[in-house]
Amino acid sequence: MIDANETSVTEFILLGFSGIKNIKLLLFGVFLFIYIITFSGNIVIVTVVYVNLQLHTPMYFYLVNLSFLEIFYTTNIIPRMLFNIMTDNNIVSFLECIAQLYFFGSLGSTECFLLGVMAYDRYLAICNPLRYMSIMSKKACVCMSLIVWTFGFSSSAFHSLSTLWLSFCGPKEINHFFCEVPQVLALSCTDTTLNKQVLIATDLVLGLICIILIFISYMFIIAAILNIRSREGKKKAFSTCASHLAVVLLFYGTLIFAYFKPSEESNNMDKEIAVFYTVVIPLLNPILYSLRNKEVKASVEKMILRKIMLSIKSNSVLSS
Repeated sequence: MIDANETSVTEFILLGFSGIKNIKLLLFGVFLFIYIITFSGNIVIVTVVYVNLQLHTPMYFYLVNLSFLEIFYTTNIIPRMLFNIMTDNNIVSFLECIAQLYFFGSLGSTECFLLGVMAYDRYLAICNPLRYMSIMSKKACVCMSLIVWTFGFSSSAFHSLSTLWLSFCGPKEINHFFCEVPQVLALSCTDTTLNKQVLIATDLVLGLICIILIFISYMFIIAAILNIRSREGKKKAFSTCASHLAVVLLFYGTLIFAYFKPSEESNNMDKEIAVFYTVVIPLLNPILYSLRNKEVKASVEKMILRKIMLSIKSNSVLSS
């Protein structure tokens, strides 16, 4: 409970990158550029898959889910961060802060589950190709996608709702560029031991479930690829899951480093790691899937060529 002489906090101050004001224009430009590339890159992937009937397969269905997730994920963080950098108005209301940490946790959990489902999809495609399309039917893909999104958004609800019932009586400065559960819990004047224990337990259990699913899937995938006799067959089989494997290594590698880094490390390192998993990784996902995936790359080239031809044709009509 809050004592009578204490004032309840109704807003927080995100310190963000206030310590490096001399390069704030550079930071704004870099983060804005990354956000535009990330947003447009994922939109391109969604559009390419939608217009190309050959890409209407389970693998690309989940890729579209991942692209939408990255759009929402970065939009939850970067626009507010850009506003704070340029205006120096780092005040965020309590409810806005809770909303941001809820969506951050929900989208992060959803990505964790989605990467697990995508690994299972690759396992079926490579290890059980004859039954692949019957198991991964359109109905099954939609159901699995709904389960992933529902479970992801439900898993973060407890942390957000429990934070609403905590008392905050100062200080109100969050040494971060967005609201994240651990930083918010650290400011509470209520005992948050249970909140922290549940947060760690939930993240570990959910993370381990997804990692085990991915690990087992790739053990079977690697075994199946090694049994393929032709070198070209091995290369083709591996190329179908190379992009997903790269995304998994980036995503989980960063999370593991964030969880198991030395506790004495400064908050500045927390921010540096957070920049990587909130800004850099979402940027790399569309790049990895477009550059390493021949079908996506070919479809993008066809779209660009079609637009150029239509532009030339329209110009020739106007000139005549």
